[in-house]
Parts: sequence; structure tokens; C-alpha cells
Amino acid sequence: MPQRRQFLTSAAMALSCPTFGLVARAGQAGKKKIAFLGTEVRPLAHAQHFLDRLTLGYPWAGKWQQPRVEVAGVYIDQFPDGDLARGRAQRHNLKLYPTVSEALTLGTGKLAVDGVVIIGEHGTYPKSAKGMVQYPRYRWFKEVVKVFEQSGRAVPVFNDKHLSTEWAECKEMVDDARRLGFAFLAGSSLPVTRREPQTEVPQGVDLIESLCVAYGGVDSYDFHAFETAQCMAERRKGGERGVISVRALKNEAVYAELASPGRETTRKLFVTALNRSHNLPAADGYVTDAVTLDWARGQLKSITGFFFEHEGGFRSSSYLTGVRDFTWSGQVAGEPDPMSCVFHLPMPKHGSTTADFFHPLCRQIEEMVLTGRTPVPVERTLLTSGMVIAGVDSLAAQGEVVRTPHLRIGYQAPSESLYWRD
Repeated sequence: MPQRRQFLTSAAMALSCPTFGLVARAGQAGKKKIAFLGTEVRPLAHAQHFLDRLTLGYPWAGKWQQPRVEVAGVYIDQFPDGDLARGRAQRHNLKLYPTVSEALTLGTGKLAVDGVVIIGEHGTYPKSAKGMVQYPRYRWFKEVVKVFEQSGRAVPVFNDKHLSTEWAECKEMVDDARRLGFAFLAGSSLPVTRREPQTEVPQGVDLIESLCVAYGGVDSYDFHAFETAQCMAERRKGGERGVISVRALKNEAVYAELASPGRETTRKLFVTALNRSHNLPAADGYVTDAVTLDWARGQLKSITGFFFEHEGGFRSSSYLTGVRDFTWSGQVAGEPDPMSCVFHLPMPKHGSTTADFFHPLCRQIEEMVLTGRTPVPVERTLLTSGMVIAGVDSLAAQGEVVRTPHLRIGYQAPSESLYWRD
């Protein structure tokens, strides 16, 4: 395990404490303050992406956006080779604290910040029996809640990616936020990144099925794929009503499911999504044939598919392939052609150097801290977190259908998609 910390740089100011459920009006003369909790800060780790933007700023609408909040207390869990945390602390005059609670209280014993950012991604952590990484997101969240309870007030919290690897823990996190009355934002950058072409599912449209073709691994990029599909699907007529079952398959079993009777729409959407990609296999500079299901079967032999049945008859699915894109397609009832787009995710070393898709997510975090309101319902991430867990369960059961009555989670999407257009 990476060695634990040697700290202490500069001091931070404590804030006054209002009543429970209210967002503090931080230092009347200055910016609102946040506590930053990260697993490790190294090049291209999530904590590096978020910490740099929240301390240095980011480009926005052709200008440099200075941070609108102040990072006051920092807790970093691991310091691997290539650690950047100490250097960033020195550069930005930050104080590294030895515990989560001290980062929130700034050493005063009482909550002294106006928001909390939890980046529990990357680092060296054990895996569960089913291969899910046991990141400390739930544990840190409960430490945050304890500080809230002891201080008699709560402030907005952001949690990067899915909530936990145990459903009971996911639900408890959301229940705690409701009980204490604080804004809780969670999830990934996919719902807020740019789309090509700019595509927004009209709210209330009769969308009957949608899917995402993505890449990456299980208990990782599957969550990104589910959020990509979900941020579009939740806008359909009647809103989201929840997921009743999942079946996860690998390789040839995925294509067998796609070729089965009753999957005509799924097949059309799968091919449509592939045709939106900029990164199809092209060994000699171009694809070997027209992009069809048969072409995919021959070119994308390594594939994991997740097939979801939603309450009310809606269907969604997601596919992890070797194609380095997140593409989406959806079918509206009565329309001859599907809607479709690619979610712009230029990764460092693959189309960018700076992972700019983190800009709009950091902006949402700032907005939440400044206003005390979350821009999107946390139920989206509660649902997609449960979908990740259920998908892993189905894979462990060799592709058996997993019933998910606990995922009958209904919610309404915000009136606008809130994706990055500036």
C-alpha cells in the first residue's frame, strides 16, 4: 500500500454554524469553502482532475473561469509514487489534514466548510469476491454525516461515480441526505459532457428503447455507460419508473441475444450507435465493410452486454467493447429513424491532454455549493449504482436474469439536459 501522509502546510479559517439542513453562508467577505477528500492525487487520477480545476480553474465559454469556491481542507488517503498532492498543497497554500473529520472541521471540532467533495476513485484498495473495488466512498460519506450530526448542520456533498458496491450502503447514503436535508450530487462526467451532434431527448417524448455502446471494464466504465443511457432515457414520457431486471452476457452470448426474436429495435439501435463512432476498428485506415451487426460480430468479439427491463415496458442496454467512444441511440415511437449522438470524451493520450469533460462537472459542483441545490436528482445515480451491482451479480451467475424489485426507483429528469454547449 502507498505510504500514509506527512503533512501540514498552511492554516484555514473556520466558519459559523447555522441550523440543520441549511447551507452555510461562508465567510461573508470571501468564497464559500469546501473540504476535498481524495484517494490519491497522481497524474490523470480523478482526484488530480478535480483538485486542479477547483483550485486553479478551467476554461469556460472561451475565457478562464477562476474557481468560484475555495478548497479549505484536504484529506488524501494514499501517496503513491508520482504523488502530486503535496506539491499541489504547496502551490495553492492548502492544508492537508490527517482525517476526514479534520478536513471538514479545519481542526476546530465543528463543521467549518460549505460543501464536501468526495473523490473515491483510483488507488490501491481490496476487491470483493465478485471483483468490485472497495473504494472508501461509503465509509467517508458516513464520516461526513457524523460531522454533520455532531455540528447540528449539513452542507452539500458531491460523490464521484457510483455510490458503493453494496446496495444497502447506496440506499443509506441517499436516505442520510434526505434525513439531514442536504443537497447530494453524484455520478460522472458523461451526462454533462458535449454531444455530437447536440442532442436532447424532448421531455415527455414516447421513447421506447435506448442504448449506449462504450468501452472499458466492469465495475468501472459500465457505470459511465449506464449513466449515458440513463440521462437520455429518464426524459421519456412518464419519467423514470425503475429497473425490474438485468441480464449481463459476454462475447458470443451478447450477439445471440441481439439476434433473438423481439430484439429488432435493439439491433437497429446497436448498429446506429456504432455508426456514430469515430474509433471503429480500421487496421488499414478504414473499416473492412459496411457497419452492420454481422460486421460487429466479426470485429468486436470481446464484448459485454447488459440488458435492462424497466418498469412500464421500456428497455435499455449497454455494451462494453473495444471501441473507444460513448455513443447513444434511442427509438421514439412512430419515428422511422432513431435519435443518436456521440458523447464527447477526449481522453488524455487519446484525443486530448487535459480531460476537459471534467469542466462542466466541476461547474455543477460549484453551482451546488453556491446555491445549496443539486442540479439533477441523486436518484439517477442511486439507480445506476444499483444497475452496476446487479450487472456484476448477473455476470457472476453466468448470465442469469437478476430480478431487481429494489430498483423500482421513480424520478423526474430536470427540464433541461444540462450538458456542455458553451
